[in-house]
Order: sequence, then C-alpha cells, then structure tokens
Amino acid sequence: MTDNGTASSAPTPYLDAVAATDIARSYKHDLLTALAIEPGHHVLDVGCGPGTDLIALASATGPGGAVFGIDQDPHMVATARTRTADHPGVQVRQADAHRLPFADHSIDRARADRVLMHVADPAAVLTEIRRVLRPGGLLTLAEPDWDALAIDHPDLAISRAFTRYIAERVNRNQAIGRQLPRLATQAGYTLHAVRNTAAVFTDFATAETILGLRRNTRRAVTAGYLTADDARTWLTHLTTGTFFATSSFITVLAQSGAWSCRERSS
Repeated sequence: MTDNGTASSAPTPYLDAVAATDIARSYKHDLLTALAIEPGHHVLDVGCGPGTDLIALASATGPGGAVFGIDQDPHMVATARTRTADHPGVQVRQADAHRLPFADHSIDRARADRVLMHVADPAAVLTEIRRVLRPGGLLTLAEPDWDALAIDHPDLAISRAFTRYIAERVNRNQAIGRQLPRLATQAGYTLHAVRNTAAVFTDFATAETILGLRRNTRRAVTAGYLTADDARTWLTHLTTGTFFATSSFITVLAQSGAWSCRERSS
C-alpha cells in the first residue's frame, strides 16, 4: 500500500500466493457469505489489489448487479482490469480510499480486506465508506494485528526483536486489528460480528509465504533490530527446528446506519 491510499506495495505474485493459502481462502469465504450479497446489488471492494476477489463478488451480484474495485496503484488497477475483462459488471478504478468516487448512499455492500493497516487515516476511510453505503448496507473488514505476532524461538529476545521490527517498520498501522471494533463504532456502524480467526502456522513454508520471514529478517538486520549472527541463529532454528507462529487476524461484520442531520450538513 502507499502511505495515502489503497495501492499495495506488495507485488502481485505475493498477493496471489497469500490468497491461495488455506487460511486466506477460509476467511474470504466466510466474509463473502457474511456480506449476504443479493442479485442486483452494487458492491465495493476497497483496495482491490490485482482483483483477487472481484470475480467472486460479481458471481454473487449476478448480471443485474455491479462490482466496483478501487485501488490507488495503477499497476494493480491494470492487472485487475485484465483479470476481469470478461466480466462486464466489474469496474476497476484508480482512486484513494479517503476520497471514494461514488455518490452518497450508492453502494449496497462493501469490503476492505487488509487495507486499513496501510492507509494514512483508517477512521477517515471508514467514514468515507459509510458515506457511500446505503443505510442498512453491510461492510466486512479483515485486518491482522501485527503487534500480536508471536514466533517460537529458544532465544525469546531474538524473537521479540524480529516481531518488533514487523510491528514497527513493515506496516503503518500495526495494531489495526484490535482497533477495528472501536473505529467502526466511532464511524457510525453497528457491529454484528467480531471474530479473531487467529492464524496458526506449524510449517515454515506457509509462514514464509505470508510473513516473508527470510526477506524481513534481512530487513530487520539492515534496520538494526537484529545482528547478522542473531539472524543466522534465528533462521537456522526456523528452517530446521519445530516451527510455530501465530498472530491475531480480526474480522468484522458491520452495518451502516442512517446519517444524522449534523453529518448531512458537514
């Protein structure tokens, strides 16, 4: 993601690999079901990336509906447009999540999947999504809580140094997962479901796909969180010993309420 909008700094192959994991498939299926999309609905995917979920949304809305994907990264937008070219009901636009190019109350359902951890102002994005949602419209949110990442290692100090690097340097909003219920309520939504679908990794390969352990270890050394010797010790254990890692992954189902007179006049 960029600092200001919804453009992902992660390359498309990485995003595709994460989406193909069992963990991602499971929560994405659950959130799609929770949205209760009906034929003819207008659905918004905020931070759609390379279009990972747009076709599934289009299948739910049917030929009479419309799916809008927005992302600030022009490369992501181009990829998403190519992938959805055979689906006329899907429109992909380059836009900032803080300033959505849609009229008030024009969207029936919305989703933001691993987006708010990157944006400059998560509260403002939630308010902007509520502006475009019709009263009673549903929103699903999914965000990791990187400050809750835990990886087992015999030397707890090394493990804490690595997870501190992930929390402090890799993502803008490190504790956004735990903040979702509060921020959504403050933005005027009614919460219907809040779940912690904690990710558990018992093999290095899956964790490497999602967490990028090797590359982030190198970056942690460069940033001064780990020494080169610590990094070698760390990776040797992770790749040859018994592997265990876990992190909180928070999902929310929220509903937009009617706007107040003060909001209408602001």
